[in-house]
Amino acid sequence: MFSSRRTAATIAAAACLLLLPAAQAGVSAAPDDPVAAPAAEAGGTAVYTVPDTDSRSRTEINRSGAQVLSVTGSTATIEATPEQAAQLRAGGFALQAQQDVVSALQELNLDRKAAPGTAAFPPDDQGYHTYDEVNQVLDQVVADHGDIAAKSSVGKSFEGRDIPVLKISGNVAQDEAEPEVLFSCNQHAREHLTTEMCLRIINRFTDGYASDPAIKEVVDSREIWIVPMVNPDGSIYDVESGQYRGWRKNRQDTGTDTNRNWDYQWGCCGGSSGNPASETYRGTAPFSSPEASQLAGFVDSRVVDGAQQIKAHIDFHTFSELVLWPYGYTDADTAEGMTQEEYDRFVRVGTEMARTNGYTPQQSSDLYITDGSVNDWMWGKHKILSFTFEMYPSSGGIDGFYPPDEVIQRETERNDAAVDILLREAGA
Repeated sequence: MFSSRRTAATIAAAACLLLLPAAQAGVSAAPDDPVAAPAAEAGGTAVYTVPDTDSRSRTEINRSGAQVLSVTGSTATIEATPEQAAQLRAGGFALQAQQDVVSALQELNLDRKAAPGTAAFPPDDQGYHTYDEVNQVLDQVVADHGDIAAKSSVGKSFEGRDIPVLKISGNVAQDEAEPEVLFSCNQHAREHLTTEMCLRIINRFTDGYASDPAIKEVVDSREIWIVPMVNPDGSIYDVESGQYRGWRKNRQDTGTDTNRNWDYQWGCCGGSSGNPASETYRGTAPFSSPEASQLAGFVDSRVVDGAQQIKAHIDFHTFSELVLWPYGYTDADTAEGMTQEEYDRFVRVGTEMARTNGYTPQQSSDLYITDGSVNDWMWGKHKILSFTFEMYPSSGGIDGFYPPDEVIQRETERNDAAVDILLREAGA
């Protein structure tokens, strides 16, 4: 989809194969053994389906230390250790074993022809962009459309990488009194389809500016900010070994879930974990993760003369095909900082967007309780109309985080109309 913006060197590097080292569990696997390597990364977990769940039972599953991966109807797909699975069964949950995560990663990597080689996506998934390739795309966009596009950084990741942000606007060098909209992607490392979603937005609103009057009107009347890779360290780590690792968090010590680290109702309500080994570890304190802290600082900086300029926001994730809105920390529709009228607006806009892409619209806590999330902070602190999109696929296990690159164009274009709705709503 974006091949015109890749250099010959990038294409040559992308053709190389990958390898998957051990890391998360601290166990070494032979670097030339693509079958043994995933075992250390997976930590002995397995995927199960659990029928007849609701928000409260899914929250209970997460609080056990297991992780809900996706939900179809009332059936949840979860990842759990043997001990967590036994605990849940003792609590009355009817877990049905599907596949251990080691085997799932092995099959996925073999299917995508992953093998020892350079740090990039597997040969069968070259449509995805690495961190370096994302920066090349942004640099080329600025070179091609410098009158409407400007690249900067929201700050540094834990390992010292820039977190790039692209601004698109009709008078891009000026800070004008126009509604601003923020799109953020790839908070969770293994959710690479979301980076492609942000690149789709970038290319659509720059390449289409000269030929599409509707796009020109939006660009000339909005300031659009796009952060394609909030968690560059984690994203790089997930693929740098040559095979997919299934890595979710940032790379700070054992990793922090950046989407449980925001300073709004942080750790309040059993919607995150205080265990550093957990996939939903909330960190040592609010904004202890540099990635969440830097993005929050950028949003804070958009307060001009006492008024927040960013009016609307989507944080893209995978997967389950959902449109989610605040609050996540409580199952109440309205709570402190959210009136019925404001809640109704979230429902109206979320439902309208979901009609265009076929996703299921719901309050975040209808999935399960989360605390310290980006949406709750965006709304709770700044009154930004903030949504999460859980993208394709609608269901699955570990493989759901790694859809083949053949679906990138279809699944990113699928959200064009929803993006347009949010851009419109920002001016309401």
